[in-house]
Amino acid sequence: MSVATSKDGTKIVYLKKGKGPVIILVDGAFCSKDFGPMPKLTPYLAEYFTVISYDRRARGESGDTKPYHIEREIEDLQALIEQNGGSAYVFGISSGAILALRAVSHGLRIPKLALFEPPFVTNKNLIRSPNAYHDLARLVDEGNRGGAVKFYFKKNNGSPGFPALCIAIDTQLAKNESECEFTSV
Repeated sequence: MSVATSKDGTKIVYLKKGKGPVIILVDGAFCSKDFGPMPKLTPYLAEYFTVISYDRRARGESGDTKPYHIEREIEDLQALIEQNGGSAYVFGISSGAILALRAVSHGLRIPKLALFEPPFVTNKNLIRSPNAYHDLARLVDEGNRGGAVKFYFKKNNGSPGFPALCIAIDTQLAKNESECEFTSV
C-alpha cells in the first residue's frame, strides 16, 4: 500500500501492481480499491500495465479534508499521476468516468482515457431534474446519507427501487453507514 498527498494535504491511499505503462483505475462513488469491479480487473491489467487502484477521497483508507468539491478529486488524481511517473492512462467507471473526463479537461497528463457507463442522461425525456445536482448536494451537506443514496438511485437515475441496491451493497455499506462518507460525485 502506498500514499499520495493531494494539494490540500489529504492522504490518498493506493495499491500498485504490475509492470508497464501506468494506468489508474477510477472507481464509482460506492466503490473502493478493495470493493467493486476494479479489484477483479486489476490482475488482468497488471500483466501489461502498472495498475494503480485507489480509494477516492472520503472512501476506504483515504482521507477526507472538508469541504468536498470535485476539484479536490481532480487534484487527488493529479497527485497520483505525479507520484507515478508524471502521466498515466486512466480508466473510469460510473461517476469515476465523469471524474476522469473532467481531469482531462483540466489538463492532467492523461494520454489515453477509457470510460465505462458514465451516468449521463441522454434521453429526450430527461429523467433527471434540472435541480438534481443541487438537491443531491443539499442532502449530502445535511448529512442525510441514506436520503442521498435513495435520491441518486431512484429520483436521479430512475432505478426501480432501493431494496435491490441494499442487497447488493449491504456487506460494504449498510452495516457501517456511520463510517461512510458520501459526496456529490
